[in-house]
Amino acid sequence: MSKRRRLIAGNWKMNKTTSEARDYAMAFLEKVGDVTDLDMVICAPFTALAVLKEELEESIVHIGAQNMYHEAKGAFTGEISAEMLKDLACTYVILGHSERREYLKEDDELIAKKVKAALEAGLTPILCVGENLTLREAGKALAFVRGQVEKDLVDLQPAELRKVVIAYEPIWAIGTGKTASAEDAQEMCSAIRSTLAGIAGAVAQEIRILYGGSVKPGNIAELVAQPDIDGALVGGASLEASEFAQIIQNAR
Repeated sequence: MSKRRRLIAGNWKMNKTTSEARDYAMAFLEKVGDVTDLDMVICAPFTALAVLKEELEESIVHIGAQNMYHEAKGAFTGEISAEMLKDLACTYVILGHSERREYLKEDDELIAKKVKAALEAGLTPILCVGENLTLREAGKALAFVRGQVEKDLVDLQPAELRKVVIAYEPIWAIGTGKTASAEDAQEMCSAIRSTLAGIAGAVAQEIRILYGGSVKPGNIAELVAQPDIDGALVGGASLEASEFAQIIQNAR
């Protein structure tokens, strides 16, 4: 059994108004009870973070953002800095999500800057990596994801890498109802850990690796039973407080 502490993170994506976020937070705290044997994070849109700070800051639930900019301040209209996130009680931030890579053309060079900036500000980055169906069917998935990990974590010291969380999300399994088998997910997460070992040596055994891609209450237990899967980044199933709480219970 791994000594790495499990982490279940919910990614609301572009969902929930401030009032919906408040209702969710209150309901979720009631349903999740006093879970202390794993870490829970809700990653919400920027507009909901202030409400989550009010409802969750004193609780056992961590608050995360879904993105940030790599500069500390300045003329970057529409962007949000790490310090702004910390001011709203955020301790985690999702970086390099496949949707931002695809729709907003974020590349590995930009994502590496964001990871570095998050770490320097004291935030825990949840770095997303993963392949699309074309790459998987061509047998190039492992090499592609290893490359993402290496490029996105470039120039980081082992002490910094220790604080990073990696989320493996096979793009072909996001929102499609398809899930990589637990064996497929383990194969990739093991490859990610061996890549991390090449970068940071023994520290790789301390880095948490999550699986993301149509995670549900019914498949979470099998996923986290794998030796290199330390939790999940949950999308659609995190939008209902009761369903997300059930995933957390089933991951324990």
